[in-house]
Amino acid sequence: MPQRHSKNNNDLAFFTYDEKRKLGYGTQKERLGKDSIKPFDACCLCLKPFIDPMCCQKGHVFCKECILECLLAQKKDIQRKLAAHAAQQKQEKEEEEEKLMLQKARELDEFDQQNHGAMPQYSDKTHSKDKNGFHGANSVKATSYEEEALRTMKAFWLPSATPEAAIKVEAPSTNTICPEGKEKLKLKSLFPVYFTEDNSDEKKSKYLDRSYICPSCKVTLTNTLSLMALSSCGHVFCKKCGDKFMAVDKVCLVCNKGCKERNLIPLEKGGTGFAAHGDHLMATDFKHLGSGSGLGLVRPAAKT
Repeated sequence: MPQRHSKNNNDLAFFTYDEKRKLGYGTQKERLGKDSIKPFDACCLCLKPFIDPMCCQKGHVFCKECILECLLAQKKDIQRKLAAHAAQQKQEKEEEEEKLMLQKARELDEFDQQNHGAMPQYSDKTHSKDKNGFHGANSVKATSYEEEALRTMKAFWLPSATPEAAIKVEAPSTNTICPEGKEKLKLKSLFPVYFTEDNSDEKKSKYLDRSYICPSCKVTLTNTLSLMALSSCGHVFCKKCGDKFMAVDKVCLVCNKGCKERNLIPLEKGGTGFAAHGDHLMATDFKHLGSGSGLGLVRPAAKT
């Protein structure tokens, strides 16, 4: 039986496709399991069971402390960027004023030299005026002009005169954004949500083992259910009860507080681990192949 020469030929000066695959080069794909998916009762920032949950208008749930710290950090970053932008504008204005002053001083010097006869008259053709306007020792302002020319000269071969690209700071946006959905988020748009805890099972008394139910149909809430929250009162229901009762009766089933259809906010959740749920369950990562990368140790060789 003939040998598979393409699989066993390893004396080439370059890596073959099979050798790259064995070393883990290229885009690696791996299906996410249940442990990699965020449960519905976890904070989107700290990924821990939420404490005093707050929800935005897009249905992302955060711990109250986490989202307040995030918004405060964004405010501080915006203030820092605004200060840097204001300092840059001030510097640009000062540079423009300095250029205008130098231009006016140059025009006055030229006018003074022409009127008082300070401009030397060259009879010899070899002592003609150079292209930069300097006249050597005969010029009164030769030193200052040369210093200005050296300061503005773009000479890449001189280390002291190498041009540098100016770092321009753009005007930052003053709006805080949601860390999960990347839309505009204000503190006043957040509302607290209240989950109905299942107290029927006395064994589940620990904080990490809490389970929540729908206050209407008493179904245990999991990632397989679509959840809805009322922004008017904060109570959480399953989507089936929300569409069947609250969308029709316009009243909360727990506190009897009036609500409108726009108050029904669908909550975002992680997923179930099943492909039919509609979530992205495939993680991809591109790995480069290089000396000392150790990819062959991290990822086992593919079977041929």
